[in-house]
Amino acid sequence: MADALFTQDGDWFVPSEHTRGPWDDRSQHAGAPSALIGRALERLPADQAMQIVRVTIEVLRPMPLVPLQISARIDRPGRRVQLLSAALVAGDEELCLARAWRIRVTDLALPVGAPPPDVPPPDAGVVFEAERDVPGFHRTGMEIRFVRGCFEEPGNATAWFRLHHPVVAGETPSPLQRVLAAADFGNGISAALPFLNHVFINTDLTVHLHRHPVGEWICLDAASVVQPAGIGLAESALSDIEGPIGRSLQSLLVDRRAQPATVF
Repeated sequence: MADALFTQDGDWFVPSEHTRGPWDDRSQHAGAPSALIGRALERLPADQAMQIVRVTIEVLRPMPLVPLQISARIDRPGRRVQLLSAALVAGDEELCLARAWRIRVTDLALPVGAPPPDVPPPDAGVVFEAERDVPGFHRTGMEIRFVRGCFEEPGNATAWFRLHHPVVAGETPSPLQRVLAAADFGNGISAALPFLNHVFINTDLTVHLHRHPVGEWICLDAASVVQPAGIGLAESALSDIEGPIGRSLQSLLVDRRAQPATVF
């Protein structure tokens, strides 16, 4: 089995079984291709130091376990602010579209602020152990440690996430890639209704970052709300071992399952 989420083969990125999602063995968890999109966006050239501060990924359809191609470009050039975009495709089928803002980096003298919220460290968390012995992003692609809640219990949850493997073989994951890989779990860890009886399909993922993370661990303090109309929203406060780094949001389509799902 490959020791990375993706292996690059020319213009193609071949997904490994570590990218597989929890509900369909033929599809990827959206966190893995989100990290791949982040990689493409941050590789766009810049004349000075710039930082990606917001990424919005529009999930157009399920992402199959097939080779992918990705393109990225600068839509709005600028010395201080730039708008970027990317597209992820499989053959002739568009799977994801993304837009991102990046802002120039400078050096400001700021007053000392309030101490960051006290989130228990990763070592204090309970390691998630899947019941199925099948490779998947939430099983073998990502290490997950819960400090509040768990997958099986509906309601708010707080968990730390660390990639088990590089996003692309032979490369060290960047801070942005680590955040985007983890942020798509917000809906998953904070479901407002039981997962085995309901589906929660996120149509998008938006991540705002006021700084990029330090270290390998990303924390999501996540909450989901669902309305009787079957529409929901998942929101996560993002942090690293040094404190807050930003927020993520996911719009949700929520419905009853035709048949109860198996454990994941």
